[in-house]
Amino acid sequence: MPLSRSLSMTSLSGVLPAWEEDELPVEDLLLFEVAWEVTNKVGGIYTVIQTKAKVTVDEWGENFYMMGPYFEHNFKTQVEGCDPPNPAIRKAMDALIHNGCQVHFGRWLIEGSPYVILFDIGSAAWNLDRWKGDLWQTCNIGLPYHDREANDALILGSLIAWFFKELTDNLGDKPNVIAHFHEWQAGPGLILSRSRKIPMATVFTTHATLLGRYLCAGNADFYNNLDKFDIDKEAGERQIYHRYCLERAAVHCAHVFTTVSQITAVEAKHMLHRKPDVVTPNGLNVKKFSAMHEFQNLHSTSKARLQEFVRGHFYGHLDFNLDKTLFFFIAGRYEFSNKGADIFLESLSRLNYLLRVHKNDMTVVVFFIMPAKTNNFNVESLKGQAIRKQLWDTAHTVKEKFGKKLYDALLKGQIPDMNTILDRDDFTIMKRAIYATQRHSLPPVTTHNMLDDSTDPILSNVRRIGLFNSRNDRVKIIFHPEFLSSTSPLLPMDYEDFVRGCNLGVFPSYYEPWGYTPGECSVMGIPSVTTNLSGFGCFMEEHVSDPAAYGIYIVDRRFRSAEESCNQLTQFMFSFCQQSRRQRIIQRNRTERLSDLLDWRYLGRFYVHARHLALSRAFPEKFKTDPMAPLKTEGFRYPRPYSVPPSPSASLHSTPHHSDVEDDDDDEPYDEDEEAERDRLNIKAPFVLGTVPEGKKKQPGESGN
Repeated sequence: MPLSRSLSMTSLSGVLPAWEEDELPVEDLLLFEVAWEVTNKVGGIYTVIQTKAKVTVDEWGENFYMMGPYFEHNFKTQVEGCDPPNPAIRKAMDALIHNGCQVHFGRWLIEGSPYVILFDIGSAAWNLDRWKGDLWQTCNIGLPYHDREANDALILGSLIAWFFKELTDNLGDKPNVIAHFHEWQAGPGLILSRSRKIPMATVFTTHATLLGRYLCAGNADFYNNLDKFDIDKEAGERQIYHRYCLERAAVHCAHVFTTVSQITAVEAKHMLHRKPDVVTPNGLNVKKFSAMHEFQNLHSTSKARLQEFVRGHFYGHLDFNLDKTLFFFIAGRYEFSNKGADIFLESLSRLNYLLRVHKNDMTVVVFFIMPAKTNNFNVESLKGQAIRKQLWDTAHTVKEKFGKKLYDALLKGQIPDMNTILDRDDFTIMKRAIYATQRHSLPPVTTHNMLDDSTDPILSNVRRIGLFNSRNDRVKIIFHPEFLSSTSPLLPMDYEDFVRGCNLGVFPSYYEPWGYTPGECSVMGIPSVTTNLSGFGCFMEEHVSDPAAYGIYIVDRRFRSAEESCNQLTQFMFSFCQQSRRQRIIQRNRTERLSDLLDWRYLGRFYVHARHLALSRAFPEKFKTDPMAPLKTEGFRYPRPYSVPPSPSASLHSTPHHSDVEDDDDDEPYDEDEEAERDRLNIKAPFVLGTVPEGKKKQPGESGN
């Protein structure tokens, strides 16, 4: 589902660098994109290929095909079956089908409706031993019988290589074929295709190295020891040596190797021993509203729904002002250290101390949205929502009676006696409702019954730092160990609506090759915290002159100790709590302005460059490109905003102040349309990294190398 944003003067579309590279003759080419997650949602790669499909279809039309494994349920629910429009593809499919291997074709029912070719792994499993022999003879990689995922990847790869051999035999010299493979599961198809000298251009993208994931999951000091790891030994100890060999072979077989971020490029150079040719950042489909500032209105609406949930969850302890309450959240896979939940909890403890010491009446409610093993909703959480609803119904009943008596009195020209307008029964009902909200325990930290409560990392650290939602705590914690759904009886909100209602997303990841969560926040105008060890954080540091001014706070986890990173994160959150409401609105406007930078219509051009490079290496006599020429978009940077305050953290009063003074902040000159127009003029034309021509001054933010 595309994320929405407003079409307003804050939009900078049209001023991003134009793509200057020669257009590919797509009518004389066929593009295939191969991934295990085509129509098959497993992780983040599904989001990448699904959201990128529309931009690719717009460029390639009916010459673009996606390839992956066939799963009956996925095919029936996501794919509309049809016949291939290209006779060469029909013949290649028939060659496999006549040899007992099932191949399915159709349109994937997502935005762009791309064609998909899906291979039934089960129908071809009888060839596994023979194909294992082929792989061993080709590159001396053996697969153990018990690793089903690796065996399935080999079956899929063998089918794909077979398909490409049949296809290129049918096509002859024209049109040429480009095949783009994602991750190690697609690697066998690339390895076998190249070993059989099939005439096609190949691109391989790693979204995260296999060994990197395993090492970081084991709490290794990964980035400080990249050049010290014995790669073969580490892979062997984790029993993934065969997978690592497949990944590394695919990387070195591809004409062009790409990664999704600069930080993953550094990792790949050490782990896979090849420097990526192109960095292809991940984007989003950004759908624009026709109304101005619509995203601000959506924030208010969603925040009101979150406030209702908080009223129920904290019944009996609702001694804080919801108008002076900020909602922070962290979301994603439950990887406690990799996702940075460890330093986030420690920083929350320190933030709680600072807010109490400074006697700040701002309250922070923090949501942890990470799926864990549970057996049901927490009874106390459900009870809280039921009591909130009962109170709401009681208040409405009394309000209707009160309103009717007031209406009758006014019609008679009388001012009603407030002492008699409510009778004893009304007071009894209200007292019963008040007594029902009494609770003798603290509001629960988790909304569900956890299966391993005593060993759960988040709950263990909550016990250590002592944040139990007591009355004195200015930081409250709600752990929701389940992905959000609009059908939930507890918190009936989709993830997008939930994010829109929050004030700040916090993602202090240690290992995050890209990181969609802060990107989704930015598109929805919600400030976020990321790190310089995430692909998103590196991308923003490269493209935005002052990320903090645009609501992107980047914690340094690469060159600082854990203690220093924790203090920096604490300071970011404390500074955010000190902003006035007006400052937060200004910052959301700026954050939303980065949407164009994260749109596939801009980021898709990096994939265009990778394909062009692959064609020039596979078919140098037909396609020519300067191998030394840098990518045209390198060096482009968003400017620092002109307006005062330039960044919320730099414009704070010397002592904490509250959000109810925003109406008195008129001395801060800010005109959104005027600022957007200044930014429009201030956006620099794309410059190529390198020397500056003689007589030309460098622009602020320009890099010289």
